[in-house]
Amino acid sequence: MSPEQKAGQVLLPFFKGNQVEAHAALIQRLHLAGSIIMGDNVPRDPQGRVDLGAMGAVNQRLLQAVAADGRPWPGIIAVDQEGGAVARVGAPLTEWPMPMSYGAAGNPGLTRQAGKGLAGELLPLGFDLDFAPDTDVTIGPSDPTIGARSMSADPAAAAAHGVAFSQGMLDAGVLPTVKHFPGHGSVTTDSHLSLPVQPASLDELRGRDWKPFQAAVAAGLPIVMTGHIAVPALEPGVPSSLSATSYAALRQLGFKGVAVTDALNMGAVDNQYPAGAAAVKALAAGADLLLMPADVSQAHAAILQALAAGTLPEARLDEAAQRVATMMIWRARTAPAPGAAGAGAPAGSAAALSAQVSASAVTVVSGPCSGPLVPGAVRVAGGGPGDRERFEAAAARAGLTVGSGPLVSLIGFGGKPAGGDIAVALDAPWPLQGSTAPVKLALYGRTDAAFDALAAVLAGKAPAPGKLPAAVGPFPAGSGCP
Repeated sequence: MSPEQKAGQVLLPFFKGNQVEAHAALIQRLHLAGSIIMGDNVPRDPQGRVDLGAMGAVNQRLLQAVAADGRPWPGIIAVDQEGGAVARVGAPLTEWPMPMSYGAAGNPGLTRQAGKGLAGELLPLGFDLDFAPDTDVTIGPSDPTIGARSMSADPAAAAAHGVAFSQGMLDAGVLPTVKHFPGHGSVTTDSHLSLPVQPASLDELRGRDWKPFQAAVAAGLPIVMTGHIAVPALEPGVPSSLSATSYAALRQLGFKGVAVTDALNMGAVDNQYPAGAAAVKALAAGADLLLMPADVSQAHAAILQALAAGTLPEARLDEAAQRVATMMIWRARTAPAPGAAGAGAPAGSAAALSAQVSASAVTVVSGPCSGPLVPGAVRVAGGGPGDRERFEAAAARAGLTVGSGPLVSLIGFGGKPAGGDIAVALDAPWPLQGSTAPVKLALYGRTDAAFDALAAVLAGKAPAPGKLPAAVGPFPAGSGCP
């Protein structure tokens, strides 16, 4: 490969809106690895749902642009699809609850099925890599960014479910990505906005945040994403995504796969390293794949300039390009081809599995563990856009009337503690700590199926088998009905 080809092979760009042809031309001209699809790139039908045919055509066009370079391995078509709050491709694909549901359900076999179910619907659209699952270990209410995207506050549980979900994705033929090394669940700043500092010692990190990454390495998972988090114990003031010490720490865990940066256009990096500088610094530090540089043409030019100036060793670029190419060759050999028998799954086909996850996760934090929690009628308050409507529809399906009776207070993402008779946390369970409602339930999702699981528990038609995956004030992790 020429230096230009190698520089392109380590860059995974984004594009604006529906500018597919211009992006395809850029991929071809700069020999880029492929592309990530963000929410504004997803074509929609007149009802606002994903136009599946058009989405497949976009991805096919971008793969053609990669193939025009003559390289024998496929391009990367990536997406952020964790389920829950982070899902770029919506209905008619299956809607999933928050990943904390897996920790609450406590069944790694179910988690693996969910990983396969989620990834199986991405495959027919042409996606081959997903920046999921999030294997960060949350520290609870002082974690503003990850929250219920984390599967558990328990390192061993986060590790077990992270590996299970990833193996399910691989079963479906989509490459998983464990993130965000060295751990984003235990910092108190959002790296989309500015640079968080991780004050933990290396021993603390090994004992908590690194457990899921160590498990991922032991399981042979292919990709680890590095976060924009400064760790003074590794390299003060420098985001891990750009720090040679951090990449060395990751490799010391035994990782031999592709290290990808978190998006380089995020505030934590772009504010400090503009105009291609972040891409060069990350690559020189040990990154293999550079995600979403703010300007990919600048990043490509900066890599070539650093190579010519000798500030970026040629061997480092070779190593990175070779790792990315090797991964895609491996994936082409092991994954089912789209359209082959048993490859992928129709959109929406995992709906029953998503419902099973929520029914297995719903947790009684305080209140009775059997019998109806409401007398056949309820009132509802709170929640975010659409939550009350979804609750009312689920209540009707469960045979409950809405308009009188005990007050159910819904608490959405970032919501405040609630009163009423029954407080229900739809996202992370922390607001239940200050809620005065005597009955407290954690749901970890706001899908139709999650609300069905809630209504079934309220009506006494189903148990609440979930256990708290993180402590909530006086309620320790593991609280729930026996």
